[in-house]
Amino acid sequence: MKNAKYIEVKAEVRYWEDATVNGVDDDAGTMIPFRLGNLWMPVVRLDDGQIIGWPEGVESDIHYKVCDTGEYWLQDANRNRIAKWRGDYVPDDLLCVGDQSYGDYIIFKVGSDGKIKDWQFAGLTAEQTEQWEAIPVDIALCKAVKDVLAERHRQ
Repeated sequence: MKNAKYIEVKAEVRYWEDATVNGVDDDAGTMIPFRLGNLWMPVVRLDDGQIIGWPEGVESDIHYKVCDTGEYWLQDANRNRIAKWRGDYVPDDLLCVGDQSYGDYIIFKVGSDGKIKDWQFAGLTAEQTEQWEAIPVDIALCKAVKDVLAERHRQ
């Protein structure tokens, strides 16, 4: 987990109206970046809380109830998945900033620069690391790489 540089989120949001975008209540969830159907799927850089690809100038106050319907992965510097969150609850240490979510909510504010306000990350503690299951390297390889390796082996 020492190589973790990003957290990838795939959360099924129950109440989209629990966010504001540029100061406006997003009652239908149509203004929030990274929505795909009922899923909210941002990727956050751990070092500084930057949400990758966040639109410049967009601010948001997010308080999404996820409650056991999310999946979370740690990614390395190349954005390969290296670990999966073991539990059903939200990983509070990373996705709840400045409030208490009890594992049911993603809570943070995003500034116009795309960074999560008051973000602090000094690495995962030993206790936090135990909550992530490492993904074997062979599973993390993409299909194209596997195909190339198989062809080379065949030759």
